[in-house]
Amino acid sequence: MQKTTLGRVYVWEIPVRLYHWLNALCILVLSVTGYLIGQPLAIQQASEASFSYWFGTVRFIHFVAAYVFFFNFVFRIYWGFAGNRYASWKNFIIYRKGQVREIKDVLAVDILQAENKPIETIGHNALAGFTYFLTFLAFLFQSVTGFGLYAAMSKSWFPHLFAWIVPLMGGDFAVRQWHHLFMWFFILFSIVHVYLVFYHDYVEGRGEISSMGGGWKFIEKEHHPLKKKE
Repeated sequence: MQKTTLGRVYVWEIPVRLYHWLNALCILVLSVTGYLIGQPLAIQQASEASFSYWFGTVRFIHFVAAYVFFFNFVFRIYWGFAGNRYASWKNFIIYRKGQVREIKDVLAVDILQAENKPIETIGHNALAGFTYFLTFLAFLFQSVTGFGLYAAMSKSWFPHLFAWIVPLMGGDFAVRQWHHLFMWFFILFSIVHVYLVFYHDYVEGRGEISSMGGGWKFIEKEHHPLKKKE
């Protein structure tokens, strides 16, 4: 049996891990409350209707989670410039030939399973980075459309910064439809994301799951990078 010596690499800094888990919580809360707002439950009770405010509570939780979600996202953009090389914005923009080659390799190995070779990326591989870039665009779209809808019922100055999106997209109904549709994008993305995390943790054994808790991954020492591979 071949023995492999593993070394620890500190990949995910505390701000990245906090962003990840806070973002996951916000998406969960926003999806549940957003679904209830779009398809409200017909809850009946004996008390007067004026004593029941459950739907208002659902909307309030949705709005609070939206603010946390947005500013958490803004912080992640900042940390893409302030963090280590694994958190850098350069991992999410495809601009090097090496990244294109890596995308092809990941598609062949992980998606099509046409090849059986290790992908030796420590942080995000190029395909994952590009996928997260698309999710960042979806984050931005949900924030703009959500606050745009909220502007009509809010006296705060912040939502009114996004009021222009409603007439641009053809009115409240159209914006609500798109906002609801993108909710399902996040739900499907979350399912695929969790599956791939468990898949890579099982196949590669580098601590994919635990790395988002403690920040460390494991890699063969002979492949331990002094600098990130181009």
